[in-house]
Amino acid sequence: MYIDAIGQEHAPAPNARILCLVPSITELLFDLGLGDKLVGRTAFCIHPKDQVKQVRSIGGTKQVNFAKVKKLNATHLIVNVDENPKEMVEELGSFIPNIVVTHPNKPQDNIDLFKLLGNIFEKRDQAAKLISEFQAAQTHTQMAAMDWSEKKVLYFIWKDPWMTISPDTYISQTLKLVNLTTHPLQTEVRYPQLDLTNGILDEVDAVLFSSEPFLFKDTHIQEFAETYQQPMEKLHMIDGEMASWYGSRAIDAMRYLIDFRKNL
Repeated sequence: MYIDAIGQEHAPAPNARILCLVPSITELLFDLGLGDKLVGRTAFCIHPKDQVKQVRSIGGTKQVNFAKVKKLNATHLIVNVDENPKEMVEELGSFIPNIVVTHPNKPQDNIDLFKLLGNIFEKRDQAAKLISEFQAAQTHTQMAAMDWSEKKVLYFIWKDPWMTISPDTYISQTLKLVNLTTHPLQTEVRYPQLDLTNGILDEVDAVLFSSEPFLFKDTHIQEFAETYQQPMEKLHMIDGEMASWYGSRAIDAMRYLIDFRKNL
């Protein structure tokens, strides 16, 4: 038996029919060689682009079409603590017998994620290969980071209202790999709203605008610079997938972050 993020036990299931409501894990399932077991996904599951279109979309990460889901006859549902509402997951659990809960909070958690899915769905060789690639990328990142001093950053995920991330999120811990420390340093919630008039912009060396969940564009950065009187060289776009997607994407993400940090 294999244990998921909330302590549930799962037996090996080589003949599973999988519904995945986590975009980054949908990509991971393909990289584990489980594309033929994937019977459903969300509209936000967009990678790998050349393969995922063959899998039926049943809605989003927060709301699904229950009629479409029931037609899938899924045996396993893969969800994430942060991305999928508990009430919806519980309702889906009334007719999907196995719910695999994930909750990576830092890059190192990807190793356990690879092991968990590789063991449950009997793709251990593929999981071992991903673990090896991840560890190599992590070592390379750690060595590169030795040349960089700490930089304080503000990472925006939304505007109207302005929202950021807490230090205990996967994004914050990922940025820490390249010595980027997210502010504020203490928050009451994982994704707090910000008052930008309280001096936080003066506390940071750089402001990062993510491409997701809000799709920030150059026009937003220009408007921000004018509104809050910030120099353009302090404001930067960042690929949200590379900062926030766990799973196999984390391997390429570390390479991306090395280049991002060099140019920051």
